[in-house]
Amino acid sequence: MKKSHGTTMGRGAPMRAYLVFTETGPILILTSCQAITDTPLVQALQRRGIDKFIAYEVSIDDVHRMYGVPFEVVASDLEHGKEMRVLDFNGPHIFDTFTLSELGAPIPFEN
Repeated sequence: MKKSHGTTMGRGAPMRAYLVFTETGPILILTSCQAITDTPLVQALQRRGIDKFIAYEVSIDDVHRMYGVPFEVVASDLEHGKEMRVLDFNGPHIFDTFTLSELGAPIPFEN
C-alpha cells in the first residue's frame, strides 16, 4: 500500500485514514485532524471507550479505492464538521483488506 498524507476534502481541510488497533480489535477511521494524537481525535476515541491504541496512517487514496461508496458517505460527514468517523470495525474484514507488512511506523498512544 503506498504511503500518502491526507487528501483535501471539499472545504480544503485534509482528511486522513488510520488503522487503529484497540483492546477490542482493529478499526479503520477517517479523520479531519492532522494527527491521530490531536486532542479532538483522542477525545472522540475516548468517548468510544478507547484510551490506549496503536495506530498506523494508511493511504487515503487506497482506502477510497478499497471502500468506494461507503468511504464517500463517511467522508461526507467529515466535511460537515465531524472530527472522526469509523469506516470499518469488522476485524476479519480489515485483516483481509490490509497487508500488515506494508504498514508504516506505529503510533502508540496511552492516556
